[in-house]
Amino acid sequence: MHPAPSVILFTTLSGLGFGLLFFLGLGMPEVTGKVAFVFYTIAYALGVGGLLASTFHLGHPERAWRAFSQWRSSWLSREGCCAVAALLIMGAYAIGAIFLGTHWTLLGALGASLSLGTVFTTSMIYAQLKTVPRWNMVPLTPALFLTLSLAGGALLAGQEGQAMGLLALAGLTLLAYWHQGDRAFAQSGTTLASATGLGPRGDVRAFEPPHTGTNYLLREFVYVVGRKHAMRLRAIGFGLAILLPLICLSLPISGLLAKHLLAALAVLSHIAGVAATRWLFFAEAEHVVGLYYGKR
Repeated sequence: MHPAPSVILFTTLSGLGFGLLFFLGLGMPEVTGKVAFVFYTIAYALGVGGLLASTFHLGHPERAWRAFSQWRSSWLSREGCCAVAALLIMGAYAIGAIFLGTHWTLLGALGASLSLGTVFTTSMIYAQLKTVPRWNMVPLTPALFLTLSLAGGALLAGQEGQAMGLLALAGLTLLAYWHQGDRAFAQSGTTLASATGLGPRGDVRAFEPPHTGTNYLLREFVYVVGRKHAMRLRAIGFGLAILLPLICLSLPISGLLAKHLLAALAVLSHIAGVAATRWLFFAEAEHVVGLYYGKR
């Protein structure tokens, strides 16, 4: 699939933002006043910024509001409904924390659940697509989105203990996703023979491409990344998203300033690593339509 920058920004930033809202809704950290304002500003900037970035990938962004009406059948619509509900409820919870110095526990728990639900619905937009075997892996694809969101949220919330465990879990999930994803297309059993229905007649091969020029399908659904480049990016993404933050959090540093600097480095490294792995998430996804053009 074509790794559009808008979708990479959307899935990276919104995951971090809603991950932070999840921890804030559970009172981790239990901040009030100006400190709470800073935390919620960061969370909303990431969450809302990511959602806005996603509209740039739409052919008609002005029609995005129509997606909310299809929640019965569309994961995209469910994502929009869940995101709006989470932002509104966590906004009310934030008002209590910032201006009233209080935490409405039940409201925060509901907002936290909806924040996590938003990340889950985002993941299901991709996991439901049988035409992309590498994405069509439940529960691995949702687990990947959720663990990275929670790990990033824990880092941003300053929850070092939870962050280390969640980073390790996200790392294992990422490795499992890559391992299974590399086999997903072959295991799906989709071939040119099955796509054309000519399998019983013998071996099927494309005589020549359907046309000599490019088109929308080739631009958006048939993107090929070299295996050597993919493996290098996997190592970079895993190192930045998982290993370096774990190292930063585990170093025995006593100075407060040094701790804050290492925490900031862990957050920035994680964001860069997630962006790299998210680029691969799209670039390595093989759409079955590529068979028709002889690209798989």
